[in-house]
Order: sequence, then C-alpha cells, then structure tokens
Amino acid sequence: MTYNWCHNPDCHKIETQSRVRGTGTNKVLRTRKIRVYNPNDPHIWDYFCNNNCLFYFLRKFCREVANLNPTTKPKETPIKVTTHTYDMGYRQGETYKTIKVVDNA
Repeated sequence: MTYNWCHNPDCHKIETQSRVRGTGTNKVLRTRKIRVYNPNDPHIWDYFCNNNCLFYFLRKFCREVANLNPTTKPKETPIKVTTHTYDMGYRQGETYKTIKVVDNA
C-alpha cells in the first residue's frame, strides 16, 4: 500500500479530530496520511486530503506552480468550421456548426 502526506504546509494546524494523535497529555495535530490507489495514474487527491488543503496550497504557491510550465504567448490549434442543416425532426431546416481540428502534419 502506498501513502503520501498531505502537501498543504499548514495541514497539521487545522483543528479536527482526524488530525489528533498521541495519548494522555502528549497529543499533537498531525498532517493527514493519504492512500494512493493507483501509483501509475497520478491524481490531485493523491497529494491533498480535501478541497480546503488543496486551495490553501494553490493560494500560497500559485506563482510557483504557474512558473513550472510558463505560457508567454497564446497557443493556437488550426480548425475548420463547417455549417450543416438539420434534415429531419423538429429542428428541420435549422443550421448548426461543427468544429474539426485540422491536422497539419
């Protein structure tokens, strides 16, 4: 079984019963342990115990996360837009558009 600890740097400061560890007067609040169900298919919930911890982490480290793969100019995908007409049913005669990605390879 594989486990991670919650990556929120302040997870151990949140006062909930699930974080209390220890006996008698030696009690502490501990970061939550998270079970990783499929190590070959990483998921965000393999690193954060709940939404609160995830969004706290993102608020604190949003610039560092964005700088891991910076985008300095817009990206574009070539497409072809085609117009079609419904030929049956209650929408008969109405037009609709479809978008198809053009492969320039």
